This record gives sequence, C-alpha cells and structure tokens, in this order.
Amino acid sequence: MPSAPSRRAVLAVLLAPCLSGSAAAQVQAQSDALPSWNDGAVKKSITDFVARVNTQGAPDFVPVADRIATFDNDGTLWSEQPVYFQLQFAFDRIKAMAPQHPEWKTKQPFKAVLDKDIKALAATGEKGLLQITAATHAGMTTEEFTKTVLDWIAAA
Repeated sequence: MPSAPSRRAVLAVLLAPCLSGSAAAQVQAQSDALPSWNDGAVKKSITDFVARVNTQGAPDFVPVADRIATFDNDGTLWSEQPVYFQLQFAFDRIKAMAPQHPEWKTKQPFKAVLDKDIKALAATGEKGLLQITAATHAGMTTEEFTKTVLDWIAAA
C-alpha cells in the first residue's frame, strides 16, 4: 500500500491554485500573486512555500505526480450545505438497506431516518449517528465501499 502523501505534498496542491500558476518563475513574475490578501508574514510564507515546492531541483520540490488535491463546493474540505453529504450518504444507505433489516422499522436511530423524524434522530445524539455510520460503512471491502459511494454519487 502506498504511503500517505506528505503534508508538504498536500499543501503544495492546495495552495498552488491560489497563485494562478505553478512555476516559481510565474510566482516571482507576478506583481501580486494573491492580490486580495493583505501583505504580511502569512501571505509571504504561502507564496514562498508555493515557490519552493514548485521549483524543480529545490530541496522542497514536490513532483506533480506526488501532489494531492481535495476540493468541495465552498473551499473547505467538508461540504455542509444543505446537509453534510457524508450524512446524506448514510441516510440514503439506511433507506436502501432497510428491506434487509425489518427490525429498523421499530429500532432507533434507524426508525427516525426511515420516518424522516429529525427530532427523534436528534434525540439519539452522537451514539445514534455512530450507529448509523457503523451500519452503513462496515462489513465491506475498500473496493466495495468505493463502488457503493460511486453508485450513490451517480444517482444522488
């Protein structure tokens, strides 16, 4: 199994688009790589970092193949409107799995999801959400989970 990307590799990908270019020469050639940012130590550290990780031969250089990017709708790493999509996935899975689990019709927190009863679901608290997550995410291989998620995305 490949090792997890380094923090530097992840940051390189996340910050590079902010600078409208990937080469260190472009960073230096622009009069202001982040025109909407206030000048200061943070801005300088970001532009310096991006230049370092994009300068081939530099000690901090990160090859393009090693860069990882994660995006969502609002620039965070967790979409939260209108609802967390991870939660919506779990709720949809409960509904899809319900025919194989007739006991869920009367057992919380599953009953709350099936009945679309937000108050009852909220009353189950963190424990209820953990039960839902366990029921919808456990007992399958990584490949099976990936297929399940991709099928859900295609239909959701």
